[in-house]
Amino acid sequence: MAKFGRSIFLALGLFAASTSSLVLAEEAVVLGDDESLTSGIPGSGPLTDDQIKEWLENPANHEVLKVSLPLGMNLGESQIKGLEKNALTRAKIELGRQLYFDTRLSADGTVSCASCHHPQEGFSRHTATGVGISGQKGGRNSPSSYNRILSDAQFWDGRAESLEAQAIGPIQNPIEMGYTHEACVAALKNIPGYTVQFEKIFPDGGLTIEAVGMAIASFERSLVTGPSPYDYHEAYKRFATLEAEDLKELQDDSPETFEEYQQLQLATQVNPMSDSAVRGFDLFFSKRVGCSACHVGANLADEQYHNLGIGMSAEKPDLGRYAVTKVEKDKGAFKTPTIRNVALSAPYMHDGSLATLEEVVEHYNKGGDKNKWLSDKIVPLKLTPQEKLDLVEFMRACTGTFPFVSSARLPQ
Repeated sequence: MAKFGRSIFLALGLFAASTSSLVLAEEAVVLGDDESLTSGIPGSGPLTDDQIKEWLENPANHEVLKVSLPLGMNLGESQIKGLEKNALTRAKIELGRQLYFDTRLSADGTVSCASCHHPQEGFSRHTATGVGISGQKGGRNSPSSYNRILSDAQFWDGRAESLEAQAIGPIQNPIEMGYTHEACVAALKNIPGYTVQFEKIFPDGGLTIEAVGMAIASFERSLVTGPSPYDYHEAYKRFATLEAEDLKELQDDSPETFEEYQQLQLATQVNPMSDSAVRGFDLFFSKRVGCSACHVGANLADEQYHNLGIGMSAEKPDLGRYAVTKVEKDKGAFKTPTIRNVALSAPYMHDGSLATLEEVVEHYNKGGDKNKWLSDKIVPLKLTPQEKLDLVEFMRACTGTFPFVSSARLPQ
């Protein structure tokens, strides 16, 4: 996991903004880098109503945040989703954090969003499928909830058109959180610490299921992975071949760029890619192996749906995207997951049927599982044993830091 500070290239900036008669400084934040966004309302012990009210009285907590992304993920800043309709503020992110970890959003008070998407398990869960109220097991693996800021349609089949819609879906699913939206809202209205926040943050509607979705989505958009050894390796490439005299010239003519070179050089030393991972990188992005045909872009995921053959031999296979589109070619197709931090979120595939990254590579190496709708991108790879290991090492080198997230201090 990357240890080097993620604010190495991007600093917080202050920009003047006018709100009513009060002139405030609009804060620029790097998502995934500013831990104050996800560490809860400051304080210790139980979260009191007075502490919540004091937090809400601070105008800075309601200012729209000017967000950027850390090294690696910043290549996708032009693809950021959802902020036009649901701008990020500190207060909204904090409310979403509370709701994300609160089991009172479930019918029996035992299941929260974090039950299937837990920070300690790669914001997923190390079970083949999700486990809901009364121990009921779902039919699909829990997708990771980080880096969703670059994604619009959600779930393995893309049935939710937005992160907001996804956030409230499990609440009314009988085998997940088992509530109705109406009952969930009614339960939250009995908690003063929530009602005061919803009234302040969503003055036009207060505590509604739509507002619940907007708050949780805001928190999830703040969950962004930091730079990995792969990102530092890529960023350093433009400096790697410079000779001593080139560096001297760079230092004289562009001190800021020279400082960037020094920082990147240190970062690659602290977070190195092994020789095996470098070979795996070459294979991953090669035409011959073609992993990047689907795992592409800043988040190493194309946000599209593909049939890999997984589960298609079952008597009644999960048809995935087809259930949404009713388009024949979408039978058995599921959304491409990110490779970032994938080493932390086993097991794999939409049904959790592959326990390790080694098994995932072997599945692709054999050309997937044959069926009528198998993606034309899936062909036998004829990898050597060393090449299989190298691909796994590259995927491990795509592991960056997660922001610190507190699961404590919820409204009483």
